Amino acid sequence: MSTKERFQIVQIYESMIMALNSLRANKTRSFLTLFGIAIGLFSIIIVMTAISAIQGTIEGAFNDIGTNSIIVQKYPAIMTGGHNAWRKYHNRKDLTIEQGERLREMTTLPVSIGIYLGDGGKIVKFGGESTNPNVYVEGTNLDGFNSANYVIDDGRGFTNQDMEYSRNVCIIGNDILKKLFKFVDPIGQEITIDNMQLKVVGRFKEKGQVFGQSQDNFVIVPLTVYKKYYGDDHRSADYKIQAPSQKLWDATTDQVIGALRTIRKVTPGEENDFEIVSNDQLIAQFNDITKYFKVGAFVIAFIALIAAGIGIMNIMLVSVTERTREIGIRKAIGARKTTIRLQFLVEAIVLSLVGGLIGISIGVLGGNVIAVMLKASVVLPVFWIGIGMGVTTAVGLIFGVYPAVKASNLDPIEALRYE
Repeated sequence: MSTKERFQIVQIYESMIMALNSLRANKTRSFLTLFGIAIGLFSIIIVMTAISAIQGTIEGAFNDIGTNSIIVQKYPAIMTGGHNAWRKYHNRKDLTIEQGERLREMTTLPVSIGIYLGDGGKIVKFGGESTNPNVYVEGTNLDGFNSANYVIDDGRGFTNQDMEYSRNVCIIGNDILKKLFKFVDPIGQEITIDNMQLKVVGRFKEKGQVFGQSQDNFVIVPLTVYKKYYGDDHRSADYKIQAPSQKLWDATTDQVIGALRTIRKVTPGEENDFEIVSNDQLIAQFNDITKYFKVGAFVIAFIALIAAGIGIMNIMLVSVTERTREIGIRKAIGARKTTIRLQFLVEAIVLSLVGGLIGISIGVLGGNVIAVMLKASVVLPVFWIGIGMGVTTAVGLIFGVYPAVKASNLDPIEALRYE
């Protein structure tokens, strides 16, 4: 490292120390300036941290669908438009088990077509114990069981014989295990749901919660058993279709849509009376909703940072005035214009960075507090922290240029006369 480079590093270091001393010496003035910068960065970082945490949790849940999967259902996964939109979708004909079976016959590309029919608000009983009336009971065919990312933790899954002979068997989620089988192995035991007597043949691996909502409070039965006890005309079925590969996803989707339109007698020119849902679509819809929060945060941050930048310019101009004699002495003993400019630019950037660090720290903390309240994952948004640091540096640099140039252009003789 050359002598010149070492000298420049020493200059920058000394300028940073002088900037921090200036903050301590002018607490009220510095606080008001830092407050504006902190508010600007806080408004961006808290929103981005909270959204990143929520997005990570949602994407984790959406990934259970699988990248090669196509979901067909009556209602959109994310519904907007209020009551009128709900009424439009509610008036659609239900998807049925029979339509799902015909879809399997009419299509060639899907690897599997799972059919699901279920209902919530059920009570599960075992011995003298019972669950709360909030258990979801779902019937599925074998394709549905195999393609739904269910992981058996104990016991077994369904077999062709279970489906064909409508055997009264079931597989339970972990919440049922904790509530009813605290001291008993559930495998082989019989539970009661409404008028169904079901033998437990397996239990699923625990999935945990998403936004405080348990993913383990359910019971799965063969689709034929569900239809036998509840019928299939009380609610719409869902289909989960596996494409052979991501490359053939579009072709598989087109084939499924064409077959379903034929099965449901949708005339040419009419829109589909069913919804196609994919992992990417769900994430895109979520991002579309959150973009308004992001825009709002950026508007608030922009206004706050402009105001804070003007504050930095003012405080640096005051600093130039207060230190006019000091600047005159430095120039009289040989300090160059570039040295004076560098000093005041570094002070402006340090002032901006201190405020930015305060705003970023509180924003990350606040965003994660919101995430915890919503039962989402805690995150450290490194990308947005980097953006925040870059923005604060730019604010200090941009609004520190004029005071720095003014300081470097002072006439040393006039400056020495300044009292």
